[in-house]
Amino acid sequence: MNKGVSLIELLGCLCLLTIVLFIGIYSAKDTYSGDLTGYVAHCPACYGTLACKPKYDVYKNGVVTYPDTEYGNVRIVASSKKLKCGSIVKFNLKTISSEPIYAIVLDRGVLGTDLDLLVATTDEAIKKVGRRDTTYEVLRYGW
Repeated sequence: MNKGVSLIELLGCLCLLTIVLFIGIYSAKDTYSGDLTGYVAHCPACYGTLACKPKYDVYKNGVVTYPDTEYGNVRIVASSKKLKCGSIVKFNLKTISSEPIYAIVLDRGVLGTDLDLLVATTDEAIKKVGRRDTTYEVLRYGW
């Protein structure tokens, strides 16, 4: 008598594995609180090239997102060295999105547990982000 695995059983296992992997990458490793501010690539002291490798040029490319291989298209944030380059964070900012914002650390320039969200215009940085207290989850530490 052959006790092979049926296609239905195999598909069930694959679905369960997919769910486990999905939950794994979206589970918080840590939670921090800090200030959230907005910044633009064309500020007086900015050059448009982000501090973290691969030295993504947001000024030249005119983007505020990064195509991460694991998390897809995510927003860009600056953090202190407390978070390694390539770290993925999740936070809420209803003035930007009704959904949680997923972002990657690709820049530096803030202290402690603060985050600085890259936005397209100075007006957006001031009016939609401003300076506010935030709590965020770290989903991935570094690349």
